[in-house]
Amino acid sequence: MKLARTIVRFRVPIVIIALILLIPSFIGMLSTRINYDMLTYLPETMDTVKGQNLMMEEFSKGAFSFIVVEGMEDKDVSALVDDIKEVDHVDTALWYSSFADISIPKELLPDKIYDAFNNGDCTLIAVFFDTSTSSDETMDAIRELRAVTGKQCFVSGLSALVTDLKDLCEREEPVYVAIAVALALAAMMLFLDNWLTPVVFLLSIGMMIVLNLGTNFFLGEISYITKALSAVLQLAVTMDYSIFLWHSYNEQKRLYEDKKEAMAVAVHNTFTSVLGSSVTTIAGFIALCFMTFTLGRDLGIVMAKGVLFGVLGCVTVLPALILILDPILVKTAHRSLIPDMKKFSSGLIRIFPVFLIIFILLIPPAFYGYSKTNSEVYYDMAQCLPEDMEFVIANTKLSDEFDIASTHMVMIDSSTDQKDVREMCREMEAVDGVRYVLSMESLIGSSIPEEVIPEKLKSVLESDNWELLLINSEYHAASDKVNAQIDSLNAILKKYDEGGMLIGEAPCMKDMIETTGHDFEVVNLVSILAIFVIIALVEKSISLPFILIAVIELAIFINLGLPHYLGQSLPFIAPICISTIQLGATVDYAILMTTRYKTERLSGKDKRSSVTAALSSSIPSIIVSGMGLFAATFGVAVYSDIDIISSMCMLMARGAVISMLCVIFILPALLMLCDRLVCVTTLKMKSCIKS
Repeated sequence: MKLARTIVRFRVPIVIIALILLIPSFIGMLSTRINYDMLTYLPETMDTVKGQNLMMEEFSKGAFSFIVVEGMEDKDVSALVDDIKEVDHVDTALWYSSFADISIPKELLPDKIYDAFNNGDCTLIAVFFDTSTSSDETMDAIRELRAVTGKQCFVSGLSALVTDLKDLCEREEPVYVAIAVALALAAMMLFLDNWLTPVVFLLSIGMMIVLNLGTNFFLGEISYITKALSAVLQLAVTMDYSIFLWHSYNEQKRLYEDKKEAMAVAVHNTFTSVLGSSVTTIAGFIALCFMTFTLGRDLGIVMAKGVLFGVLGCVTVLPALILILDPILVKTAHRSLIPDMKKFSSGLIRIFPVFLIIFILLIPPAFYGYSKTNSEVYYDMAQCLPEDMEFVIANTKLSDEFDIASTHMVMIDSSTDQKDVREMCREMEAVDGVRYVLSMESLIGSSIPEEVIPEKLKSVLESDNWELLLINSEYHAASDKVNAQIDSLNAILKKYDEGGMLIGEAPCMKDMIETTGHDFEVVNLVSILAIFVIIALVEKSISLPFILIAVIELAIFINLGLPHYLGQSLPFIAPICISTIQLGATVDYAILMTTRYKTERLSGKDKRSSVTAALSSSIPSIIVSGMGLFAATFGVAVYSDIDIISSMCMLMARGAVISMLCVIFILPALLMLCDRLVCVTTLKMKSCIKS
């Protein structure tokens, strides 16, 4: 209570300090680099990641792109290649003029070179950059390339995807936040008892969001998914704490004439109740840090930090603002739309066996859909973008005109006998879906002495220690066919060079598929165990954690099972994150009701009266909280053109509603059924068995 009274006493300085802290936080937020490349979150120990780093060291090449040129004269293409070479951070631009004089008709070129770079009126330019796939320099180079090449040219490759993704995110993100704020504001205005209070909530939460985003500067960088979702998620999951404080303050005002004393008691009570609630949410986010695919750690740390800031703001900035604005808040009160729930609760408890049957009947189809959804996710980030994006158009052109859907790179020891290299290339070209393999030997021919090959051309595909080969594939990255192809290519490569490496987008995607499959199981297990322990400690019970987690897990199964029945495919990261986020964020609804049920039972009431009272008192808070989470995420889901953002927000919105319904209808039925078990296995409740 002493700390609560101190907060109330220094309410004005608290608001001033919070406003001052916004300045460095805003600067930190703008200075935090955003990473748009999902492949950089693969573990550094993987061969594909080591190979990418090694290629950068040995060849000074990171990003790679094909440019499809349509309907352009050879002399103009040659001039274009020269212009491309002048773009900052373009290391090499390969066209047929790199291997033969432009005066030689293309038709007289060796078949391999001709087929590699030409098809009808389309020709192909291969571009290497001296910077990594998702670096700011590469993205700037992609934009400059598009400006230089014009409308007849189409820039493909992972760097083009990353560039388009960044530009789209930067256009959409201000709208995300505006939609989330507007809809959350509307929901709270309708379901709370005051028109202005939601604005005060959002001011307090908004300050904490900026502080959270500002401190991301110390992480170095965050992913675009984290940036896009963190503000919306923090708003959604910490709104509950503000609602708890507001309800507690109004209750205490009826008991204390001095509003300052009423607020001090409200802050003390809210901190006690919010502590248990926030710990489960934080545990859910911390569980993401156990992913070997480190995007989970990125999102988990930022969101766990956001929840901590949310709790801090709820017991410092928010009470200060409410007290300062109290005279205005009194005048803007209105009646809540949520009616008294006593009759509804009493009627629901009378037919509780019906909901037990519904609970049992829902488990098989929900679990079946859930298990199928996890195996039907997609990994190709190109599917996240709208079809009219420049990258998607370029990749479609590349596939249609040259039958190239992905490009792999092979690094072999430069001391490998050239006869073995030729034999290896022949074997690789026989693998299903391989269009051709380009190596120094295949491009120049075995009859030409190595000494007469221009040094500039040699440096493209050879270094002191390694030789580089390009493999063009008909199969798209992250498809089953390309993954089987990669296994076959790797087997051939290791036969000729045990230390050789197969790298590129598709091999990295294959590693990502294998990594995240394991991550899903680990994160689920860690989040369930952590939240089980927290509930057991908070409720001082062995049985209640099983009951509460069973209810929320059913809601998760239903939520993640629906895409299977609706014929939808989710981005791979969505099920991993959503199962943990939904558990951590909505188990609070169940804890709220269960805590009230325990209080009623310990006061001497029978199980029916206790469950009815717990349900009727909890429904308003659960509805406000659930609809707040729904409102903050649903609008973003509908608006966003980035499927990974849209899918995750839709799952969160739907998950909030499903969890809300499960807690309101199924949890009371389970408490009625398991009352005796709960009393026996919960500290200080054995005496309640008699009542």
